[in-house]
Amino acid sequence: MKAKIRKIVTVVEETLTEAGRAVSPPTRRAAAIAVIANPFAGRYQEDLSELIDVGEELGGLLAERAVKALGIDPAKAESYGKAAAVGANGELEHAAAILHPKLGAPFRKVLGKGAALIPSSKKRGGPGVALDIPLGHKDAAFVRSHFDGMEVRVVDAPAADEILVAVAVTDSGRPLPRVGGLKVSEIKGEDGLR
Repeated sequence: MKAKIRKIVTVVEETLTEAGRAVSPPTRRAAAIAVIANPFAGRYQEDLSELIDVGEELGGLLAERAVKALGIDPAKAESYGKAAAVGANGELEHAAAILHPKLGAPFRKVLGKGAALIPSSKKRGGPGVALDIPLGHKDAAFVRSHFDGMEVRVVDAPAADEILVAVAVTDSGRPLPRVGGLKVSEIKGEDGLR
């Protein structure tokens, strides 16, 4: 199945100062969000393979858009995350079908790597609902400086029969991190943890 995309929204956030201090270089995050039709809105469907395939299609497409918005070489992306919000006539399982079985492989392929699990969230909501995309370092889950999130919204979505699907990438961790943990320079990137 090909996703029936109504629109794609791309957002870039750049933090230049934090707590009155300069952030140099600035931290940057980008999200690409697709608003798609939910083929199962308003009815129970046992086999969700159509949405699983949509996740595979959107993983690469949205990752490419987010990386392009940052203007970086894909291999320079440091953190990633994914999220989805179903409209009122959808189920949380519809969001899970898109996010989990197949979205990750094409997302990682765009970045060239990604040993760590891709943090995710899902929810139900109406037009303009805030979607929080959790973020974590793409190669080492124990890098605390990259535990973060990006809030996005699309003012007219999701309609009751739509799903918002979002991915986010960063070129850095949080601004001015100082809570310890594994440093980026210490990453081995073998097991997804360290």
